[in-house]
Order: sequence, then C-alpha cells, then structure tokens
Amino acid sequence: MSTGVGRASALLASGTIVSRILGFTRTLLLTVVLTGQSTVIGNALTLSNQMPVSLYALIGGGLVSAVLVPQTIRASRGADGGIAYINKLVTIAIVAIGSLTVVLTIAAPLLMRLTVSDEATYAVAVPFAYWSMPQIFFLGMYAVLGEVLNARKRFGAYTWAPVANNVVALATLALFLVLFGTVSQYAEGPLPPAQTAVLAGGATLGLVVQALTLALVWRRAGLHFRPDFRWRGVGLKATGLAAGWTFAMLVLTQAAGFLQSFVVSGASGLGNASSFALSNAWLLFMLPHSIITVSLATAFYPRMSEHAAEGDTAAVRDDLSTSLRTVLFAIGLAVAVLLAAALPVSAIFSHSSEEARATAPVLIAYVLGLLPFTALYLVQRTFYALADTRTPFRFTIAQLSVVVPGILLCSLLPDQWKATGIAAVISIGGTVQLVVAVVLLRRRLGRLLDPHLAGTIRRVATAALPALVVGVLALAAVGGFTGSWATSDRWGAALAAVIVALVCTAVYGGLMAVLRAPEIGLATGLVRSRIRR
Repeated sequence: MSTGVGRASALLASGTIVSRILGFTRTLLLTVVLTGQSTVIGNALTLSNQMPVSLYALIGGGLVSAVLVPQTIRASRGADGGIAYINKLVTIAIVAIGSLTVVLTIAAPLLMRLTVSDEATYAVAVPFAYWSMPQIFFLGMYAVLGEVLNARKRFGAYTWAPVANNVVALATLALFLVLFGTVSQYAEGPLPPAQTAVLAGGATLGLVVQALTLALVWRRAGLHFRPDFRWRGVGLKATGLAAGWTFAMLVLTQAAGFLQSFVVSGASGLGNASSFALSNAWLLFMLPHSIITVSLATAFYPRMSEHAAEGDTAAVRDDLSTSLRTVLFAIGLAVAVLLAAALPVSAIFSHSSEEARATAPVLIAYVLGLLPFTALYLVQRTFYALADTRTPFRFTIAQLSVVVPGILLCSLLPDQWKATGIAAVISIGGTVQLVVAVVLLRRRLGRLLDPHLAGTIRRVATAALPALVVGVLALAAVGGFTGSWATSDRWGAALAAVIVALVCTAVYGGLMAVLRAPEIGLATGLVRSRIRR
C-alpha cells in the first residue's frame, strides 16, 4: 500500500473515530433525555431526522459520491484545472438543493405520512420534521464541497467536519437537560414548542456548522468559488448522464426505506424495539464500517479512479484486492465483538435490562450482514471509479427483489419482532446484492478472488469464529445472560462490553499471529504511516 494512501486512510480513520465516539456519546445522551429507546417521542424524533437524510440521499447524496469524484478528476485535466466545472457545479447545487429544501419543508406533513403508520407517533413527528427538513440543504452542501476536496486529495476537512456537528448536537442535548430535564417515557403527545426546537433544531444546527466548516477551508485548498450560471460547455452533460442510473437506483432504495420505516413505526410503544432502536442498532453496525471501510475506500477512490481513467484494469483490480484484504481483516474482529457483546451494548442505550433484551436481537440481525455489506461497498465504489453507474442499478434491483417482499412479510410479525425481522431482511438482501455485484464486476475486470484475497477470507473465518465463541463464554461468566450487573445498568453494561471486546481481540489477534497473517502488516502500516506524518 502506498504511503500516500496509508496516510490519507489514517487521517480519515482518526477523524472518523473521534466523530463516531462523539456520535456514540450523542446517541447515549439522547437515550437519557428520552428515557430509553422504545418510546413514542424517541421513535418520532428518529423518523423526523431520517426523512431529510433519506430525501437528500434520493436527491443528491449518492449522485455526489458516485459521480462527482470521477468527473472532477477528469475535468481537472483541462487547462483551468477544473475550476470552471467546480464553480458551475456548486452553483447548481446551491440553486437546486436550496429550492428543493424549501418545497420539501413546506410539504413536511405529507412526507411524514410516507414513513409513519402510527397516529400517536405521527402527531409528534410532524412538529419535529419542520425543524429537521432544512437539513437537506446543509447535507447537500457538505457532500458537494467535501467530494470536490476529496477529488483533489484534500481529505482532512471532510472527515473532521462531522466532529463539529456532534459537538454542537451534544451541547444542545445538554442544554435540553438543563432547561427541561428528561422526557417521560410515557409521553405520547407533541412536546412544547421550546422543547421541540431544542431537540430537532439542535440536530439541524449541527449540520449547519458542519457545512460551514468545509466552506471555510476551501481557500486553503486553492479553491475560490464564484457563482457561475453558464451551465454549458464544461462536461455537466456527462455528469447528468452518469447520474441518471444512480438516481434511478436511489429512488428504488429510498422507496424501500420508506416502506421499512412505515412498517416498523407501527411497533411504536413502550417495550417494543421500533424506529429508535433500529436506528441505534444501525449506528453500532455502521461504527466499524465508517471507521475502517469508508476511511480506506475514500483514500483509495481517487487513485482507483485515476487507474480507471487510464484504462489500467489490472491496477484497479489490485486496488480492490488490497482494500478488501485490509478491511475484511479488521471488520472480521468487529463482527465477532458486536455479536458476542450485543446484549451489554444494547443495555448501554436502554432504560432497563428488559429493553436491552428486546433490542439486542436487532443488532445481531444487522451485524450478521456486516462483512457482505463492507465488501459490497468497496465493489460498488469500483464500479463508480469505472464511471459505470448503470451496473450498480442492476444489482440493486436484485437486493430490492429480496428486501421489499421481506419487509412486507415483517409487517405480519408481532410488534416486538418487526424491527429484528427488518434488520435480518436487510442483511440477507445485502448478501444477495454482493453475490450479483461480484459476478458482474468479474465480467468487467476478470478474476477477482486472487490467492491473497482468498487467503485473507480463510484466515478471517478461522480467527473470528473462535473469538466469537470465547467472547460469548466470557459474557456468560460475568452473568450477562442472568440479568446481573452486566446488563442491569449502563456502567455495568459498558464494563461487560469492554471485557468481551478485550477477550475477542486477544483470541482473534493471537490466532492471526499464529497464522502469520500478512494483513497484520497492512494494518500496522496504516498506523505507522500516520505516526510518521
């Protein structure tokens, strides 16, 4: 792995680690404010915050990451270094995303009907949504500004800006506790306007700060934005054509997401795992993915795009193999830890051990699909580097053919199992999607499973399974399955989770050392490159 990629990956990972720790703290503090993760208020707030994220993803999120980096790299080879393209692109983003944000904010009550089936939850979610919808614009600007910086190999600000977001969000939750205390777990009606403003408005304010952080560092990257409404002549047509298939893919994906939210919101009520619990489980699921996979892929992506632009498919294949080997090595340990510690980890976010037992299966169902999810992310980015957005649409159809019927079947489950069923369906659908994606990519690049990658897969399986078994035995030894201190309160649960994590890590690392895994060298190389930086 090159020093440049290693240093960029380490920088991204360090920023992501800090951001995720703060995000984890933010979610924990929110469960304190809302007295658990199975309340109507918590579900309503979760759904209102998910709506702008979903709509942004539908409108521009995936288009930005899938299209902008390759197109910006190609435009940068022009006489002006791509400046005209960037100015026109940002101008379009401001006008288009800003206009859509205004329209969608006004339509908040209608939009919330797409994801909320429970009337009590809907009544609370709509006031929250008015405060949350403006997030669309600031998410969009963060993504556009950040991906342009990434294309120019300026990774730091894009990774560290979410830290500012989480600091602001934590401050607003602390302010809520000071001003209003906690929300009763039995509360079902809309909160008073001031409480609504602090809870939902604080999340929006964090995204405002996040976007402004990137705007402030543009000059340091040699970028000087000037609004440009002459939108012809610099390749935006190619961007639009590439975006078409990605947009179609996102329409289908977000439609499935709306269906998922609609079904799980029907389980709202004290004691049931519903929208808030599903969101928290997803946060934990995404923690290792964000720290490891996204950081490495973001650093590899510009280099992979350059190799693709040069027509060097062998180099693209090597980039994919190296990134997969490094990521699977680390994610294998994360899977073992999260599965073994699912109960105490869930207890950290819960108001009682009973609530923890109700929500832990959701986390387990998600984590079973973490390895395929990780590999799929890298495979999908490879297609984007090849400027191919049509093929990802095809393998997304394969996923949705599993997910949509599965979600509909989950609507027939008892309320306490709907969230777990949906998480399991997502994992199964992602695995099917990976299989189809690999088959299609193999047709494009040739053989993908080289001896090095095959060896990594074998070693990960050999080390992760014993680590999982020993981790579960360690949890049983501290009384994790009998309602002891390991799940009865947050501090005890945190200690139990740490014990399980240390045991799993010792077993996994020991077995990898015995197997003389070369992936240890790849991973430590990233750390050393960061230290030398």
